[in-house]
Order: sequence, then structure tokens, then C-alpha cells
Amino acid sequence: MTRIRNPRALIDRKALVARLEELAGWSGWSAKTRPQVLDIFKEVLASGRAEVRRRFEEDKVTGPEATRAQAYLMDQLIRTVLDFSVQHVYPVANPTKGEQLSAAAIGGYGRGELAPFSDIDLMFILPYKSTPHTEQVVEFILYMLWDLGLKVGHSTRSVDDVLRLARSDQTIRTSVLEARWLWGDDALFKDFKKRFQAEIVATTGREFVESKLGERDSRHSRMGDTRYVLEPNIKEGKGGLRDLQTLFWIAKYLYQVEEVDQLVAKGVLTPEDARRFAKAETFLWTVRCHLHYVAGRPEERLTFNVQEEIGRRMGYRDRAGSRGVERFMKHYFLVAKDVGDLTRILCAVLEEDNKKRRFKLPGLSFLKRNLPGLRVAGGRVSIDDEAALKKDPLLILRLFHEAQRLQIDIHPHALRMVTQNLGLVDARLRDDGEANRLFLEMLCDLPEPEEALKRLNEADVFGRFIPDFGRVVAQMQYDMYHVYTVDEHTIRAIGVLSRIASGAMEGDCAVACEAIKEIESLRALSVAVLLHDIAKGRGGDHSELGAQVARKLGPRLGLTDWEIETVSWLVLHHLVMSATAFKRDISDAKTIADFVERVQSPERLRMLLVLTVADIMAVGPNVWNSWKGNLLKDLYYESLAAMTGGLPTAHRSARVEQAKLALRARLESWAEADVERHLALGNLNYWLSFDTATHVQHAGLVRRAAEEGRELLIESRADVARDATEVIIYAPDHPGLFAQIAGAMALGGANIVEARITTLNNGMALDTFLVQDAGAHAAIDDEPRMKRLCASIESALSGTRHLRKELAEAIHKMLPSRTQVFTVPPRVLVDNEASRQFTVIEVNGRDRPGFLYDVTRACTDLGLQIASARISTYGERAVDVFYVKDVYGLKVDGEEKLERIRKRLLLAVAPEA
Repeated sequence: MTRIRNPRALIDRKALVARLEELAGWSGWSAKTRPQVLDIFKEVLASGRAEVRRRFEEDKVTGPEATRAQAYLMDQLIRTVLDFSVQHVYPVANPTKGEQLSAAAIGGYGRGELAPFSDIDLMFILPYKSTPHTEQVVEFILYMLWDLGLKVGHSTRSVDDVLRLARSDQTIRTSVLEARWLWGDDALFKDFKKRFQAEIVATTGREFVESKLGERDSRHSRMGDTRYVLEPNIKEGKGGLRDLQTLFWIAKYLYQVEEVDQLVAKGVLTPEDARRFAKAETFLWTVRCHLHYVAGRPEERLTFNVQEEIGRRMGYRDRAGSRGVERFMKHYFLVAKDVGDLTRILCAVLEEDNKKRRFKLPGLSFLKRNLPGLRVAGGRVSIDDEAALKKDPLLILRLFHEAQRLQIDIHPHALRMVTQNLGLVDARLRDDGEANRLFLEMLCDLPEPEEALKRLNEADVFGRFIPDFGRVVAQMQYDMYHVYTVDEHTIRAIGVLSRIASGAMEGDCAVACEAIKEIESLRALSVAVLLHDIAKGRGGDHSELGAQVARKLGPRLGLTDWEIETVSWLVLHHLVMSATAFKRDISDAKTIADFVERVQSPERLRMLLVLTVADIMAVGPNVWNSWKGNLLKDLYYESLAAMTGGLPTAHRSARVEQAKLALRARLESWAEADVERHLALGNLNYWLSFDTATHVQHAGLVRRAAEEGRELLIESRADVARDATEVIIYAPDHPGLFAQIAGAMALGGANIVEARITTLNNGMALDTFLVQDAGAHAAIDDEPRMKRLCASIESALSGTRHLRKELAEAIHKMLPSRTQVFTVPPRVLVDNEASRQFTVIEVNGRDRPGFLYDVTRACTDLGLQIASARISTYGERAVDVFYVKDVYGLKVDGEEKLERIRKRLLLAVAPEA
């Protein structure tokens, strides 16, 4: 128990009681006195809270010290309120036994831990049922605490009621397990604790342990079942405070201890285990207290917008090559990992210790099977003994290999043995051919490689056996695009690859499932997925540095020269396919030609496709969608056809004629003259950019506009394959049309994810936009929203809206976004080599409402004609690519003109814009 230093500076209870006695003695108790009493309590509470915060923020006391000081403050306050109630408000000269009352703190408050804005949980214990007097006293206490602004959870029960409820409800049982006497009848509380221990705890150990571990697993599942999310819940998340508390609840229940150090004396934990527990608890409580104070409320999620500030408060400063916030979060994830280690250790000890008492956790019958140095116990693989492990360190790899091969769990006792002997994973073991064969087999050949690699990582074996991987363990990717740490992302990508190979992902990415069947070396592909991000956080281009790691590590793993070269190439180019698909116009022949020149072979193309899909899918939930899948599929098939001499990239004029013939066949009900007139409207790019169904839709739209005499027509349809709504706008073409549409869509709450700009030969624009709702989910499919969006576009194109002013007002009214914590340096790239017909402009910056409007408006001001666009958002980063021509319909030429474009667009996307 942490000792409270200088408690009178927190609250001087004698002085407080004297002030209350003086007030009560002077005027007596009445309704008029209550506000004065409340004011005294408010003053004392505010003063005590300020002192707790001052000690924490200025004196730098630890989180546990602050929480115990906060609990002490509340203890003294509640005791004084209770005394005042029974002495001055509802005094009884000779209280009967039925009027006895004991107040107890339960839950976290019962442990003597109270975060700055946490609730206070109280239990009022009665000998029998409630009497009018005890009801009045409890009501006064509660109303006084509520009026002080405290959040109070409470119950009033007899001892029999508490025991009956605790017997049937695990939540109540857990909360009263840590009940702590506050004030009132001490004997009554002791009687309750004695009976609770004898009647509940002594007979329900196994039931309690199973319940708590089950609750933990369910909670982890709700929170994503990983401790490596980049915005973790410090209280409920995996590896957080609740996991530590669960460990102690189990130990307390089984061993009747009040402090973790007592578990050392009982042989449950080693002194080192206890130190790790204390360090984890201190770190997590300190972070939680900072989080409460920064947020000004009981916030438990460590979101991006507070991480940097909390890291700064805890002394994590920026250094050359690493940011303070990244080091702070890495420390957090390592602590969360320690909590997982402690869980396994305690489970192992409980199992070994309680076998003697016939207390067994689920599945603990011991059925032996002979394996060299290993044994299978109760459906779990274990190591014979520590001496065998030290004699043959290869058993460490064999342990994980056998668990994966047999598809069974690893005994926690064996995991503890491994973690206590990690020094055996040294240079000799890393260079051992058999060890590397086992590792590669786990990665490439055995089922469930994701689960196996997670086990290796949790036990710290992975990072020691592959030291380059150890450098990215708990490595944060500080942006809003990536959801997991680098190691977690990599292991998940391996899992995705395994599911693609098994065909389980056909519904999500059929083209990758098809391509992987023709790949010659799945081993090379698996190693490439393992290494694609291995050099993150080192400074420099992680793709180039990762390729160097691949060349160094490949021979050690036993790869052939061809495999090493292929892995290195894949790591070097692992971002090329997504960059081409998402940033370039695939219908432009130059795009395909440049991509094919870089990839060179169908085998590399297939491997690069699967690697790209696995990489994107492992970024986080909802990152992969059908729209991305279709872009990659189109690029894959176009490139494969170009490599194998197929039709799609050759004979473009023939393809145009085929497109026209296909449309003509679908317009058989039209008069011949009308068909010819419509076919004359499209240019070469138009016929190559859309499929026959879209050409038919366009023809109907153009004809309807002519028949109705309308110059503006908007149609929309849900594009299920691309998780978006397709909006087609037919309007007179003019400079700034794209900008007006972009501004109107921003005001209408739509995100543009793709734009295809077409100008027909009659001077009309036929622009197609793929849009998603503000949450980047599927189609905007409800009719009222779609009508509002169309009305917004129509009013913008008619000139009745002041888009710039309205967007500025809308942005001003918006609540602060989490993206504001990130700095995305604006960047403009102008490329005259990527296309034969167009100048390609790529604009990068921090995403915000109106970003696309500002960029396209600047393009209009520069006299640029936008032919097509690729609009992408990666978390807080907007990456928009435009294919443009100048006012004469030519590429933009001349360095002076290009520099003017760069400067103007940089100005448009600058943060102050």
C-alpha cells in the first residue's frame, strides 16, 4: 500500500469537522443550513483535488500515488458527511441494532485507487432490512455527494442480501471482493467479510477463475483482440489496467492476499515478476491519470490528439531519428505486452500449484506423447524441463513448431520457461540451419502461420531470432491510416496471405486468389510479406532499406539465389502497384507501359498483386474495399495482357471500334441517324474508359437531356462492386466546372473517391464521380440524401451559391478533428513523363473539407483543363492526382509555367488555406 505523504495538505478532517460543528452549533440543522454545509464541502473537495493534481503534475508523483491520494481525499470526505448526517441531521440517542450502518468502498475505489474523474462505488451494509432512519441517512449522504458533482454508484443491502447476490452474480462478487471498510459499524463489516470468505470465496475458486478469464477473452474480442491498436483503450483494452486487475482478482481470490508482493512470499510470482507487475501498474496508472487531466473527463482511450501531450508530460522528448510520441507509444505497447506475459505466468503457476488440490483450469488432464524434448499435456505442448531446454536451445523453435503442426496450444509453464531463458536465442541459434528451417516452415508451410507468429512475438522469441523484426516490435506508425503497430500489421498480413492461398478470401479478392495459384514460389512471397515493412522507423526509404535486409537475411533462411533476388525486388517495389492503381489513369496506355516496364514478368506481377492485397487488408478494419479491389484488378489484367501479347493494351483503335459496335448492338431501337450522331460525340479515351453498360447508360442520359431540352442532368446509382455511389453529371463544359462540383459535394457531405472527366465533341461535359458518405462507407443510398446532394450540385452550377464562403463557414462550425494533431507537409509533384497526352499533377496535403475544391479551383485559375482525376485519402493524408492540359489542349510545357503551377497549388493546400 502506497503511503499518503502529508495527508493534512489534502484534507484536514479535524479542521473540517470543527467548521461544521461551529455552523451546526450556531444555527442548528435546517434546510437553510444545507447550502452553507454544501459550500464547505465543495471548498474542501476543490482544494483537495487541486493538491492531488499539483502533486501529480508538478511534484511528478506516480499514478498509483495520485490515485491513492484521491481515494484518501474521498475517504475523509465521505466519513465526515456520514458523521454529520448521524450527529446533526438525523441524530438518534440510542440506535437499535437495526439502525446500525457500515459504509464500504467497493470496486476500484475499494482497492484504494481512484483516477481523477472516476466514479465512486459505495455499498451501505445493514444487519437486517433497511429502516426509515438508515434510509434517511443514506439518502442524505448520496444527495450531498451528488450535489458535490461526484458520480456515485451505490447499493444498500443486508449482509444476507449481499452474499445471496454475490453467489449468483460474478460482477457483484468481483466488486465486493475488494470491499474496504470506510466508516460506520466496523463489526458489521468484519462479519460480512468473514462470511463472504467462508461462504463464497472458499468454495468457488475454479468457477471464479473461469469466469474472469472468460470475461477477459470476451472483452478482448470486443476491443479487437490485439494490444497493438494505435489508439488503445488503456482501461479495457488488451494489455491494459483491467487485465492487470483481473490477474490480481484471481490471485486474491485463490491466495487471500492484499498486495502483489505477498504473492512472492507464497511462491506464486518471482521477485522479478512482481517488479514487472509494479512497473506496468505504475506506468498504466500514470498514463491514465494524465489522460483524465488532459481530457477533463473520465476518458480511457489514448487517442492521437492526446498522445503527444501525454508523452511530453511523461518526459518523452523528440530525438534525432525518433519522435517523443512514438517512443512513448512504443513503451506503452511493450508494457501491454508485459501484462500478457504476466497473465501466462500466473496461469502456469495456478495450474502447477493447484493440481495438488485437484483444482484444474479447463483441459488440464495430462496425456503424454513422446516427442524429442517435448511432451503433450492436456492438449498442449510443453518442454520436459529447464535442463533439457538449456542443453538444446533448438527446443524453443521446436516448441512453437510442434504447437503449430499439431494445431494445439502451448502450455503456459513452457512459455514461462522460454521467457526466462531468452538469452538462449543467440547468434548460434540464429545461424543454426535447422532452426531456420523450422522457422521458414512455420511461416510458409504449416497451417495458421498468423497464430504461430503471434505466439513467437508474444514470447519475445520472434524479435530475438530475427533481430531486424525486433526493431519494429511495438513500432508505432503515427498516422490515422494504419491501425496497428508495424509488427502486428506484418503478422496480420501473413495471415491474409495464408487465407488467400487457401481460397478463403475469394469473396473479397477473387483476382488475388486466382493469381496465387500460378505463383511458382510461395516461399519467396511469404518472406517478402514478412519483410515488406521491416525497415520502418530507421529513417530513409523503408522499401530500399528493407530490400537490403532481404538480401542479408535470405541466405540465412536458406532461400535460393532466385528467391533472394525476388524477395528483395518485391520489398523494394511493394508500394508500386497500389501507387499506380490508385494514383494513375489505367486507361492511359503510358501508365500500363511504364508499369509493365518496371515489373517485367507475369510471375512478379502475380506476386506483387498478392503482396499488395495482403498489405492493404492488414492495415486495419474497413481499409480494403471493392473500389480498391477493382482498381488493382484492372491494372493486373491490363498489365498481364501487355506482357503476354493480349488484346487489351494492343490495337487501341480496334478496341475503340469494338466498343462502338457493342454499343450499336445495344441501341438497336434507335434510328440509324441518332446512333451515328451519338457515336460521333466520343473521343478515343471516352470509348476506352468505360464498359458497354456504362456507354449505354450515357447514351440514354444524353438522349433524355436532348428530348427534355435540359442543359443539366444528374443521374446516380449505387455501385455495389466499388462500395460507392456513381454520380453522372451532364452539363455544359466550362472552366471551373470540376471545382464547382467538388465544392457542392463537399457541402453535401460526399467524399469523391474517383473522378473521370469527359468532354464530348458537342461541348458538353459528361463527368462521372464515385462518391462515398463522410464515413467512407458504401453508397449514399437513401433517396433524401441523394436529392439534397443533387440539389447542392444544381445550385452550385447555376451560380446561386457562394461556394468558397459557405465552405469556410461550414469548416468554422465543425468540431475539432483528431486529424488536426497530424502535420502533413503539402507537396506538389508535376510529371510530364507519366502520360503521352497529359501533364500529371499529384497534390498531397492534410485532408480537410473543401480540400479538393481548393485544388481544382486553383487549377481553374491556372487555366488548366482537368481530363481525369484519382482522388485518394489515407487517414489524415489526401493524395489527389490530376491529368491536365493547358488552354490549348496541350501538355503544360516550360519550367517557368510548371513552377507557377507548383507554387499556386502549394498555396491552395497549405494549412492556413
